[in-house]
Parts: sequence; structure tokens; C-alpha cells
Amino acid sequence: MTENVKTNFISQTWLVLLLAICFGALLAGMQITLGPTIEANKINETLEKVPEMVFGAAHAQELADRKQVVDVTPISIGVDKAGKTIRYSVFEAKTEGQLAGWVVKTAGQGYADKIEMLIGLDPMIEKITGIFVLDQKETPGLGNKIVTDEWRSQFLAKSTAQPLATVKGKASAGNEIDAITGATISSKAVTDIINAAVKNLRNPLIEKAKGK
Repeated sequence: MTENVKTNFISQTWLVLLLAICFGALLAGMQITLGPTIEANKINETLEKVPEMVFGAAHAQELADRKQVVDVTPISIGVDKAGKTIRYSVFEAKTEGQLAGWVVKTAGQGYADKIEMLIGLDPMIEKITGIFVLDQKETPGLGNKIVTDEWRSQFLAKSTAQPLATVKGKASAGNEIDAITGATISSKAVTDIINAAVKNLRNPLIEKAKGK
């Protein structure tokens, strides 16, 4: 290798490294700049979704048409697990002063990345009233089908008396959920996230409901 070739190679290597550093810094800067905006958008989306998660889309729309206010109060609940405190953002929904239900914001590991969700629950945590996926990066055309109304509708009115189970094929038991074909891991991740939130929050939320 001649001196000129060596010099060109070294120059190109440094150029590539410099571009990589600049690109990384740019991405980091964008994340710092856009991060608060993205988080604010998620909070607004959550607040807008609370009536639907508690009452269902049709009833929530009826309430809106009648100008009936759904009072939403955000609260933070800490749950001690294995020496650590897990904090949940929970939204209390009331109509005419009566507790109508809860919406839990939670997250867990999916197939590709973290899945962020909202889970609607009735006042005494006896059934699921809705689920909504706030953020996910699952495989397009497979795992990302967790966002579809068709798949999410399986969870509506499911009892929380026993943990949900994801099955391949056709669900037969009351606690079973049909997995998305080719995306069992993503499907199971959603049921695991729900099961964990219900288990951790059942007693704290029931205590709060009884105190209302």
C-alpha cells in the first residue's frame, strides 16, 4: 500500500467516524428536543382515551354528545416488588361524583422493543373495560397488529379473576386470548403486561374504590 493510498484510507476512516459522531449527536439532540413534546402528546392522548377505556367507544361518544363531563384525576401508585418500588400512573374516572373506573398506564417488553399501553378497569377490578396501545415497535404486518381494534376487542369484558393466557389457534376458555398468527411473542407480551398490572394494582385500587 503506497503512502498516498494509506493517507486516503486514514482520511476516509476519520471522515466516516466524524460523520458517525455528528449523526449520533444530531439524533441525541433531536431526542432531547422532541422528547418532552412526544411525552406531552402521549399524556394528552391518554387523557382523551380515558372515557373510551372506561365506558367503551360508543358510550363515551354518547356522554360527549350529551355534554356529560367525565372527571379524570391522575394519581401515582407505588407497588413494592422484590425490594423495588414500581410506580404506576393511574387515571381515576368519575361521572356525577361516582367512580366509574380506572385507566392504568403501563409498559413491558415486547418482541422488538417496549410496548406502552393503557388498560381500562371497572371500579372493583373485576373486569377489563378496554386496552389501547400508546407506543410499540413490533414487526410490521405481524406483531404490530396488537394495535388493531379487531385483536384488542378480545380483551373487552374479560374477567380478572384469573390471569389471561395467550393461545395459538382458537381461544376456548374465558381467560384465553387468540395470539396473532406469526406474532405469539408480541401477543403474549400484551397479556403479560395486563396480568402484571392487574396483579400489582388490584388491592390498592380496590382500597381506593372502597374509600370513595
